[in-house]
Amino acid sequence: MIHWITLFAVEEVAKEGGLFDLDATLPLMAIQFLLLALILNAIFYKPLGKAIDERNEYIRNNQLEAQERLTKAEKLAQQYEQELAGARRQAQTAIADAQAQAQKIAAEKVAQAQKEAQAQREQAAQEIEQQKQQAFASLEQEVDALSRQILEKLLGADLVKS
Repeated sequence: MIHWITLFAVEEVAKEGGLFDLDATLPLMAIQFLLLALILNAIFYKPLGKAIDERNEYIRNNQLEAQERLTKAEKLAQQYEQELAGARRQAQTAIADAQAQAQKIAAEKVAQAQKEAQAQREQAAQEIEQQKQQAFASLEQEVDALSRQILEKLLGADLVKS
């Protein structure tokens, strides 16, 4: 019996409508479509949209944090470079001061060594002069003794004593 009713309804529709029949099925299909869209939106699209929004927010936050860290790292690197440049300048200044002080000490030691050498040279010259004077004095005595001996031999012993 149900089979006959369905067959009758199909024949009735085929006779009346054609391809597009604007009876109560069109609004019913529109309502079904809207209900399906609302159900899909509530079940699938809102949670999916929420997950996508959360992911976008997470990515945006990570990017902002990464930019902040990068900025901070660049500032630290710049600060460390400035500190390093200052330390290098201080080291160069310390090296220059140490070299100047070393040169000053070396010059003082050289001057002191020259003074000592000059003093030793003068002392040696004095000693040589004293030895020379002593040698001349002893030579004079020997010359006097020899000249007396020569005179005694030449003139005789009696004349030299007078």
